[in-house]
Amino acid sequence: MASVCPAGMIFVPCVDGISHNVKEHSAAKDLIAGANVLLQVVLQRAQRMD
Repeated sequence: MASVCPAGMIFVPCVDGISHNVKEHSAAKDLIAGANVLLQVVLQRAQRMD
């Protein structure tokens, strides 16, 4: 992917640190925060295209 376009990751905390497991769970407030980070990046990138 890096050879095609810039990439990044947004990490959202999981309850009790459990990830990559069927018991994985993230609080709604953390999911919303992660989604807002993505939204802000998309909006900033869109402004650069103007």
